[in-house]
Amino acid sequence: MTEERGWMHSDDPQIVLTAKGMKAMAHPVRMRLVGLLRKHGPSTATRLAEQLGLNSGATSYHLRQLAAAGFVEEDTERGNARERWWRSAHRLTVWTGDDMADEEPETAVGFLRSVLTAHTLTAQRALDAFETMPREWRKEVHFSDLLLQLTPAEAGQLSDELNAVISRYRRVGAEGPVPAGSEQVSVVLHVLPDPAEGRPE
Repeated sequence: MTEERGWMHSDDPQIVLTAKGMKAMAHPVRMRLVGLLRKHGPSTATRLAEQLGLNSGATSYHLRQLAAAGFVEEDTERGNARERWWRSAHRLTVWTGDDMADEEPETAVGFLRSVLTAHTLTAQRALDAFETMPREWRKEVHFSDLLLQLTPAEAGQLSDELNAVISRYRRVGAEGPVPAGSEQVSVVLHVLPDPAEGRPE
């Protein structure tokens, strides 16, 4: 990791995304496009448009904006004169500090709203498929929320420990054998200070 702060792709510590990068990803469609490319691999604007219910022109525009910000890149090995293929430039994006939130709070909030929208869609898709899931997967669907009394340092420690546990498990696209019966599993993690509004005096 570098000492610079901002939105950084964890598998390429030399790339730090500035406010421009956050602005590019503050659009929910762009967040979904990056998510689809990371989840399913390279694709074309036409195919992505079909998945998102958009026209290919709008999808191409969003892909170009994402490319300008460094989130996606053209897959020249697959493309040809008639069809451009796109791929995610990085596997994961992580927050490495709060300087950007101090300098560009509205931009940071816009980005985080898109993240939250993407997380909500992920949960909704899983719930929509719940009735037809195999029984062994249905019983592993887990929704929970807990209210803890923590200091900021303890909240940071909690996040670090949870991330350490998650990192022990196989990421999608990781090298090595994939066990039979495995499926892609979304793990959505939120550590959120609870606003004081509405609390009894």
